[in-house]
Amino acid sequence: MPPRTGSRPTTLRDVAEAAGVSIKTVSNVVNDHPHVRPEMRERVKVVIERLDYRPNGIGRQLRQGRTGLVALALPNVTSPYYGELTSALVTAARARGITLLVEQTDGDLEREREVANGFPVRLVDGLVFVPLTMPGGELAQRRDSTPAVLIGEHGEGSGYDRVTIDSVDLGDIAVRHLTEVGRHTIAFLGDKLQTSTRPPVVAQRIEGYRRALRRAKLKFDPSLLWPLPEWDRAYGYEGTLALMAARPDVDAIFAANDLLAFGAMHALRGLGLRVPQDVAVMGVDDVEQARYSAPTLTTITLDRSEMADLAMGLLADRLAGHDGPERLLTVTGRLVVRESSGG
Repeated sequence: MPPRTGSRPTTLRDVAEAAGVSIKTVSNVVNDHPHVRPEMRERVKVVIERLDYRPNGIGRQLRQGRTGLVALALPNVTSPYYGELTSALVTAARARGITLLVEQTDGDLEREREVANGFPVRLVDGLVFVPLTMPGGELAQRRDSTPAVLIGEHGEGSGYDRVTIDSVDLGDIAVRHLTEVGRHTIAFLGDKLQTSTRPPVVAQRIEGYRRALRRAKLKFDPSLLWPLPEWDRAYGYEGTLALMAARPDVDAIFAANDLLAFGAMHALRGLGLRVPQDVAVMGVDDVEQARYSAPTLTTITLDRSEMADLAMGLLADRLAGHDGPERLLTVTGRLVVRESSGG
């Protein structure tokens, strides 16, 4: 029988007909049942290879109680940071024989609730979740029983294993560097309008910012905490224009992430200000563009590969039956000095 040329996948029936055996025999060979004569097993395997039959792994794994699939739910995949984190998680999952299915939440509360409660990420063994909006207490009440691991500063009090980032330390590292290179009027770009609505990542970076100012014996000025709706290039650009109009004495900008820093440097150039001679700029994340911007960006690198490996390790433990209390693993940042801070 010649190989099939149509678009329909080869089925057990196709193999059985080509080999002249029953569907049950083919199934026994595919599932490596011992009670198949060696010559029959070899005969069926030859046909399987010739017809390029691919067993329905999901169906078989479902019968065994596992799909080999894990859902990854995160705000977006177009952001360089989240894109690089997704790539690292795919690599860490593949090393453990796991396939990731990606769901984008856009940081929307209702979509995060859907993910937490099992929709639209059903038929998976576990969940790696990067929440931005859903409170930890609400996460603790999720109805879905699928094992989950959280990544990021959010999720405290959820009761789930977490891989978190020490954002207090990140803020401290950033501002300490800026004070050490002689800057005194340092703005934080990326606050929220209402302090009561600051997400943990913002509150923690501001706490580190204030800690570094105290160490340098510089007065904290709340007007230097510049609020923005989102952390992207456009808001970094517009926010910096407004910041410099209101506070032309600013000599350094600590941007909450690299995208804001790129927008800030573009705005400063448009204002005729030199980076770093007039205003030093630094960010957080160390995305690839930071090494190729002009000037190159001083930033704090976060080891996405380490975060991914820790998260997948925690989840793999849960899938293997670990039933202990929640675990918290913390990743710290490392200062990468480049041209934009003049350090």
